[in-house]
Amino acid sequence: MVHQARKRFGQHFLTDAAIIDAIIDGISPRPADHMVEIGPGLSALTQPLLDRVDHLIVVEIDRDLAARLRHAHSPDRLRVIESDALNVDFSALGNTLRVVGNLPYNISSPLLFHLMQAADHVVDQHFMLQREVIDRMVAEPGSGDYSRLSVMLQSRYRMTKLFDVPAEAFDPPPRVVSAVVRMVPLGPDRPQPLSYKAFENVVAKAFSQRRKMLRRCLAEWAEHIDWDQLGIEPTARAEQVSVERFMALSDQLVQAGVQPKNQ
Repeated sequence: MVHQARKRFGQHFLTDAAIIDAIIDGISPRPADHMVEIGPGLSALTQPLLDRVDHLIVVEIDRDLAARLRHAHSPDRLRVIESDALNVDFSALGNTLRVVGNLPYNISSPLLFHLMQAADHVVDQHFMLQREVIDRMVAEPGSGDYSRLSVMLQSRYRMTKLFDVPAEAFDPPPRVVSAVVRMVPLGPDRPQPLSYKAFENVVAKAFSQRRKMLRRCLAEWAEHIDWDQLGIEPTARAEQVSVERFMALSDQLVQAGVQPKNQ
C-alpha cells in the first residue's frame, strides 16, 4: 500500500539514493553503535542503518508507518517507539547514543532544545533540517543568522554543516532547501554558566528585540551588569555577543542575587 505523506506530521520522504549514501557515509555507523533514528518514515535511512548496525531504535509518530516497520523487521533488530519525539525521554534509551534523523521542519527547533536535555547520553547527532535553521545553528557572532538558537546550541554542541540537500531529493518536495548537520556534545570541561536557567532567560530576552541595543533590551537588570568588565560596547546588539560573554553576563546577575526571568 502506498503511504500518503501527512501534512500534519510535516512528512517529506527522502528518495535520492546518492543523498542517502552521503548521509550514511557522514554518520559512519558501526555494528555495536547505540543508534536512534527519529522519524524513520519509509525507511530511507532505516534500512541502510540496519545494514551497518546490530540493533536500531526508531521513534515514529505515524501509527501506520510504525506498524509497517514492526511488520518488516524483527524486534531483535529494530525497536519501534510509537510516539511524538518531543515526548520521548532520550536519556532513558541508554548511554553513548548516536541520534540521526530527517527531522520534521515544523518542530525542529523545539526538538533540538528537547534533545539538549539528553546531551550527556549522546555521542553525536546527525540531522537533516531546513538549511535556514542549520545556518542559524552554526552562525558566528556578528552575522545576520546569529540568534538565540545559535547561542543556546553552541553552548552545548560543536556543530558542523555537512552539505545541502535540494528539494527534489524528497517526495513530496518541500518548499525549502535542506541541509545535514553534525552535532557533537561538548564535554564536562566546557564553559558553563552558574545557572543554566538564568543564562537561557538572559539570551531569550536579549534576542527578543534584535534591533535594539543590548543595554536597552536588558535595561531592567542594567544596574547589576558591569558592561566594561564584560567588554560589551554600549551600542552592541545581541547578535554581536559571543556565547562566553552571554554566560559571563548571566553569571554577574546570579552573583548579584538576581534571577533573570524572560517575560
